[in-house]
Amino acid sequence: MLEPFQIALIFVAFIALVFLSMAIKIVKEYERAVIFRLGRLLGAKGPGLFFIIPGVDSFVRVDLRVIAVDVPEQRIITKDNVTVGVDAVIYYRVADPILAITKVENYHYAVSMLAQTVLRDIVGQVELDDLLMRREEINKRLQKILDELTDPWGIKVTAVTLKEVKLPETMLRAMAKQAEAERWRRARIIEAEGEKQAAKIMTEAAELYEKHPVALRLRELQTLVEIAREKNLIVVSSAGGVERISEIAALTRALQQTRTRE
Repeated sequence: MLEPFQIALIFVAFIALVFLSMAIKIVKEYERAVIFRLGRLLGAKGPGLFFIIPGVDSFVRVDLRVIAVDVPEQRIITKDNVTVGVDAVIYYRVADPILAITKVENYHYAVSMLAQTVLRDIVGQVELDDLLMRREEINKRLQKILDELTDPWGIKVTAVTLKEVKLPETMLRAMAKQAEAERWRRARIIEAEGEKQAAKIMTEAAELYEKHPVALRLRELQTLVEIAREKNLIVVSSAGGVERISEIAALTRALQQTRTRE
């Protein structure tokens, strides 16, 4: 049977173990513990093992990893009076856990609401064309403004990305017509450039034939041969002298040889 002294010793050891288990706390590498003693800020501890006084101290765990916040779609009127639906993603992390706990009640909710407000303000200041073509600049502008506004809370905004810009059906049809008209314009320009180049080449050929009439005559004979290859065609040419008759005879022999090979 245990003596009273031994019972008291066991009881004290049990109380000490319970007290020690309540006093020992552990936070992970990506966490910090903001400690309060009787309601007053004591500081931040971690990572690893630290001690608190049970019943006197309290602490709040703060995650230091990057957090992604999905900003819901916002119906916004752009500078040129077009109603669009815009949603975004905000990436941020806690840079100072003490400020994140003591300066704002719920920094997750606060960052989300602030992102929606800033998104409406910035998109409302730009025109639709800039919103569609200069999204990278708008992302950087949003990131800079949000980072400045959340800095007193100990929050660091690392990136802002516009996910999608939804346009009205009437605007989509108008843009499709504009794109089609642009393609037709480019096609006409390419066709005109081709005509211009062809006319230039034909002009150079005409000048060459003018300087060398024999070349022009050879070209004419070659054209007649190409036409006469069709068996159902009859080529009629006027003979204007012995020279022309000999040319026609030579052409006839060439045609006959061509047909014989065929």
